[in-house]
Amino acid sequence: MKLNPFYISAIALMASASINAQQSTNTFIAKKTELTELQKQRWSDLDLKKDSIPGMSVDKSYSELLKNKKGTKIIVGVVDSGLDIDHEDLKGKIWTNTKEIPGNNIDDDKNGFIDDVHGWNFLGDATNENLELTRIVKKGDDGSESYKSAKAELDKKLAGLNPQKKQVDMIVAADKAIREELKKDKYTIEELKAIVTTDAGLSRSKMIMSSIASQAGEGFQDEIKSYSDYVYDQLNFNLNVDFNGRKVGDNPDDMKETHYGNGNVKGPNVEDALHGTHVAGIIAQIRGNDKGGDGVVADNVEILAVRAVPNGDEYDKDIALAIRYAVDNGAKVINGSFGKDYSPHKEWVWEAIKYAASKDVLIVHAAGNDAKSVDTEPNFPTDEVNGKEISDNLLTIGALNNKYGKDLVADFSNYGAKNVDVFAPGVEIYATVPNNNYKYEQGTSMASPNAAGVAALVRSYYPKLTASQVKHILMDSGTPITETVTVDGTKKDIPFTSTCVSGKIVNAYNALLMAEKMSAKTKVKKGKK
Repeated sequence: MKLNPFYISAIALMASASINAQQSTNTFIAKKTELTELQKQRWSDLDLKKDSIPGMSVDKSYSELLKNKKGTKIIVGVVDSGLDIDHEDLKGKIWTNTKEIPGNNIDDDKNGFIDDVHGWNFLGDATNENLELTRIVKKGDDGSESYKSAKAELDKKLAGLNPQKKQVDMIVAADKAIREELKKDKYTIEELKAIVTTDAGLSRSKMIMSSIASQAGEGFQDEIKSYSDYVYDQLNFNLNVDFNGRKVGDNPDDMKETHYGNGNVKGPNVEDALHGTHVAGIIAQIRGNDKGGDGVVADNVEILAVRAVPNGDEYDKDIALAIRYAVDNGAKVINGSFGKDYSPHKEWVWEAIKYAASKDVLIVHAAGNDAKSVDTEPNFPTDEVNGKEISDNLLTIGALNNKYGKDLVADFSNYGAKNVDVFAPGVEIYATVPNNNYKYEQGTSMASPNAAGVAALVRSYYPKLTASQVKHILMDSGTPITETVTVDGTKKDIPFTSTCVSGKIVNAYNALLMAEKMSAKTKVKKGKK
């Protein structure tokens, strides 16, 4: 799973410093003031033309198009890190396998998965994992280009972590000193500023933390923890060739073993299901209840949880089986907020994607957070073999910032005129996290479920449209952007039309209008027959 480097790089820097589908974009005006807290929490629901915020026009869709309409039930498979199925803001939104009797340790529906009541957990009790490049190096030098590339990248990453570890240790020590001085674990910027001391060590700690707090805001301690966890997870698990995280007893290189794991979709520690719970909330958290944000799909949606994405890189085998499991249990949209640079068994995932296509299932996938062109450096899984598309049911999503103009593309987002299809909101997205909490998260991991939510909305209200049709509706009905935008983390300016296939950003209102017209044409054609 690709981590979002946005805050990580920011803290490192601090330490070292110590419809109208054809509407013209010329009518859009960048919002000049900072977003209010309410706007920030719901910006992906807002409308670019009305609010000067590049949201998906979800509010407009409900108020003008869906007010007196009823949709059909849509199951959305969330292949991720796990899901807090008991979250207060996901009540009534969790898929249940009615053919399975909970807790009886019997495969009641005889599908090969015992007690898969709300989905399946292919990771079992595992949480941490190597990156794929680490696994390649662990297997030894086979003389392949893949090994040479992985080894060089592993060495480079480890060398780069050494100074970051020093920064982390310095920051954590400074934070500890302040906590001990104030005799509390959580403290405010004001409390930090109010410290008066002649102790040189404490003064230095205050200076370090003040520098970080002034740039990160009141959540600076949480960001420090995220940064520290990232560095030590890399060293201890992701890049550690001596670490083995696999706990389910299978051979991940043998596709004949397909039934492993358990039915605990939360995972061994529900706190580690943060990513998956956030993704599910973006799609389905209850609208209008004044809790957290608002899910894209208000009614008739069920989230089918498939745990297959660890803290590290996912296994190709797990992803292939997760897709098949979601398809076989009725998902019509699958969200995949994961990705990696190496894919030794990519053919297994390709076959799963084609299997989903044969069952008319749309897969929505995050483009990745490396600020790179995936036309030249792929982010797996892809839907291409030797440059040719294997099926027409994979939609790849880049991430938008909440500021219209040059900074519209999130500075971490991958892009590609051939291999990223469309963009959706992905910066500072407010949604559910475990234990009835809510949090801002960002990444193409958040953009993907925003788009998946719109796809589910279309499939709920227009169920006769195919997965391929819905994919192209999201691309073709999006709001066209003619601005020049910055990509590669402020290194390069290109036309937005060169960042993705469509040159557009997802717009739910336009998508529903297009779906209505397409459905009407389909009915007319059938009538003529």
